[in-house]
Amino acid sequence: MDFEKIKVAAEAYKPAMSKFLRDLVAIPGESAEEEGVIKRIEAEMKALDFDRIEIDPMGNILGYMGTGKALIGFDAHIDTVGIGNRANWNFDPYEGYESDTEIGGRGTSDQLGGIVSSVYGAKIMKDLGLLSDKYTALVVGSVQEEDCDGLCWQYIIREGNIRPEFVVSTEPTDGGIYRGQRGRMEIRVDVQGISCHGSAPERGDNAIYKMAEILTNIRDLNENDAADDKEIKGLVKMLDEKFNPQYKEANFLGRGTVTTSQIFFTSPSRCAVADSCSISLDRRMTSGETWESCLDEIRSLPAVKKYNATVSMYDYDRPSYTGLVYPIECYFPTWVIPEDHDVTKAMEEAYNGLYGTTRSGASNCDAMRKARPLTDKWTFSTNGVAIMGRNGIPVIGFGPGAEAQAHAPNEMTWKEDLVKCAAVYAALPTIYCK
Repeated sequence: MDFEKIKVAAEAYKPAMSKFLRDLVAIPGESAEEEGVIKRIEAEMKALDFDRIEIDPMGNILGYMGTGKALIGFDAHIDTVGIGNRANWNFDPYEGYESDTEIGGRGTSDQLGGIVSSVYGAKIMKDLGLLSDKYTALVVGSVQEEDCDGLCWQYIIREGNIRPEFVVSTEPTDGGIYRGQRGRMEIRVDVQGISCHGSAPERGDNAIYKMAEILTNIRDLNENDAADDKEIKGLVKMLDEKFNPQYKEANFLGRGTVTTSQIFFTSPSRCAVADSCSISLDRRMTSGETWESCLDEIRSLPAVKKYNATVSMYDYDRPSYTGLVYPIECYFPTWVIPEDHDVTKAMEEAYNGLYGTTRSGASNCDAMRKARPLTDKWTFSTNGVAIMGRNGIPVIGFGPGAEAQAHAPNEMTWKEDLVKCAAVYAALPTIYCK
């Protein structure tokens, strides 16, 4: 393989990739409102002569390059979060900005840059004659990830009957190769009380006070150690072989966490005792934890048992921009691909052949990247929760931009990352299939 030729081809497409990304940023596309972004991607795929382009009933766009045997997927979710407090932005988040090295705007790192690099990676495969009868490249622009990560691919796999041999997640990786992430789930806890007039609270049963004890237990679950004298052993216990047979991968991914993210109550008035209280929990899960174990863990807390609280998992059923409703539980499984897996080794070989054995980046981030291991993991969650977590299809991560830019004001990415990712994507299938 002529790695230098691939690098030159990717560099030549830098202006086109920059324009494509700026066009996408200018089209607001929050979850379930992505139609304009999808149409712009479709236009780019047509202009670049993709062999087949489909938009499925959920609204995901699927572009095929080649007609070979193995289907190799590249996933980029193309929805974004909102802009938050506009006052925190130093520039218009949709107009964005462009310098010689950077592009700013909502979605540049998370993760419109990923669809740009993967579309042009597939174009380079065709330009350089890398396509063969061994593989077909499938570039997916997926929807609703910010609302419900993995929903799009659960639909693609289960309803579209599309099952790639492996998938590259193009979420931002700060120049690294990522082989896993902690899972997450959204838990609700409900406790009941009895209202009465606030002038005589002893006549009622205040649900907020009950929840206060439960909240303390939840904080202990997150913060305690796992010593024998602890009634509530902390989640850090899953890093210990004593409690978790998968402790090695748990140590790679990092410990699980739990935090209270929302609180609700009902009361007849501000002059009455609350008769119900509910909370939402954000639960991050490491290897060895399942949705059943996480729910049971909350149900076993002393205050939850004391007050007979109800513990449940949220569901997601928001319609996509096409109007399709595809209900799913708010459970996003942990996944990790082994470091010696063929897909991991192929990605590392592609990167090494093009750019060496260390991370690299633009001048303002190069030293920070080089100080980190080339192969690592995400802190946040990705569509891998459905692709590999629910459906067992191997996932490897490599994408333009920085994880720390996700959901942040003044979001930006680097043109150099767009070029490097397009080059690696172009080389990867041939290396894997050799």
